[in-house]
This record gives sequence, structure tokens and C-alpha cells, in this order.
Amino acid sequence: MGGELSASPVADDRAVYVASEIGPEGGTSQAGVRRATGTLRALGREGGVTQWMRTLAVPLQGSLSISGNKLFAGGDERLHAFDKSSGEILWTLPYGGRFNGHPVAVDGRVYAGNDDGNLVAIDEATGRMLWRYRTKGSVRGPAAVGNDTVYFGSGDGYLYAVRSVDGRLLWRKRTGAGVEAVALVDNALLVASLDNFVYRFSLNGRRGWKRQLPGRISAQPLTAEDGALFTPLSSPAGVVLGLRDGRQVNSLPTGEEITTSASPIAVGDAVLLTTEHGFLAFAQPKESPKTITSAPLQFWFR
Repeated sequence: MGGELSASPVADDRAVYVASEIGPEGGTSQAGVRRATGTLRALGREGGVTQWMRTLAVPLQGSLSISGNKLFAGGDERLHAFDKSSGEILWTLPYGGRFNGHPVAVDGRVYAGNDDGNLVAIDEATGRMLWRYRTKGSVRGPAAVGNDTVYFGSGDGYLYAVRSVDGRLLWRKRTGAGVEAVALVDNALLVASLDNFVYRFSLNGRRGWKRQLPGRISAQPLTAEDGALFTPLSSPAGVVLGLRDGRQVNSLPTGEEITTSASPIAVGDAVLLTTEHGFLAFAQPKESPKTITSAPLQFWFR
């Protein structure tokens, strides 16, 4: 993959998009010229052949995301938009804090958090900042957007709900530790906290169930119609919880402890988990292609 992964990959029906770090950040050549230390590339879904590659001054961080023909990612103190067909940089938003999270694009706006505790709303077409909401902890996970509301977590331990039009606070609910993963599914919110628990909240902030997992959860879950796949740190398997009651209904063994915060992704009928040694892919049985609760098959590719 051309170095170590520096951000969670993302995929569409054409390619898997991968960001990597190819050297020490801020390194210089023998001539004293600052070296590019990051890359962004598109890998074809058939065989993983590189379709294009762009070198970057610093590695991208957090997670990549897709909207239409654009890729979004943060790096250093900037948020970038790329043309996903070529890797060309479309716009860059400089900001005062490191973007180490998961940008989300909905209805012409990009929502992204940074390590200074801000969630910012950005015009997707121009890169202009529209509003920001400040918390007391880093904002690294993706926001969930629905019903004219933006739901997101913070390192201060709270789940927040703010108005999408102007960022005004509607409500907030406390968990046991920092929140880095929030998903909107089945007309409810799945919230993963660094206290090792997954919570289900209603859209007005009422808590449903709470389920403990075998490690901290910093990666965004992969959701389906019947469950959600979580990848707890230090655990030897991904864990699938049922949406209705939070009970464990399946596990995806990785053969080693999970040490990365990269989120699982779906590519066609396969689910990809990122490990230190590459991607571990789980192929869905043909009789149940839309679920993640049935027993999968697995294979490696690097």
C-alpha cells in the first residue's frame, strides 16, 4: 500500500481510497528541501491496482469520506476536498486545530471535528466555513445528520445535538468517557464511548440500552439492517450487536489484537477490517447478502 496507513480507508463501487504515510512527518532531503510524507491513492476493486496516486506534504489523518465525486480528509490543521476521479485538490480549509476525525457530507455541507474541540460546518462546493460549535474535548468521530439536526460526540464525554442550520445546541447527554463514534440507524443513535460501552439513544436524547464490549471503541461502526459491527481495541475480533436490544449476535475473528482505529468498510458483498498487516476481508454468504449477523467467510489481501 506504499507505507503505513495514516487514515481509515473508504470505498465506492469503483475503488478503495487509501491514505498512507511514507516517511517521518516533516522530514527533509539531503538538499534541505522538505519532503512530501503522505500519499492518497485509489486502488481498483479488481486486483487492487493503483488507478491514481497523489503525494501530500503531510499525511492525511482520521478517516476519509466520500460525497458524489469528492473525497474529504483532514491533515495537520487543514481540511481538504479531492476529486475522487483524479486526486486533484479542489479546496483546502486552514483552521487552528488538527483535523484528526471523520468528515461527513450531507445536503451540500461538510461537518468535521478537530482536536481543539470544535465541530465546523463547511460549504461543500466552496470550502467556506458556515458555523462552528465548541466543546471541551476533541471531536474526532463522524457526525450523524438527520431531522435538521447534527448529532456528534466529544472527548468531554458528551453526546451533542445541534441545529444543522446554525449550530445552536438542542440537547446533550453524558456518557462514561470520550465519544468518538455516533451512527444514525433505525431511527435511533448508536453511540460508542471510550468507557467500553455502546449506547442506544433516541433522537430526542432518551437512552435505550447500554452494552459493554471487550475494549475501547474509537472506530465508527459498520451498520446494516439488522446489526452493527464494532472493532474494540485490543480485542481479537470484531463484534456484531443486534440493533433492537444490543445483544451480541456474531463475531469476526481477526487472529490478532485490533490495534487500529480504522473503521470497518463494506465493499460489495465483503466487509474489510484493517489490521497492522493489511486488510482482512469477510465475504458474506450468498443466502444473506444484506446482513452482518450471519457467519462470514474470511480471506486476506495486502
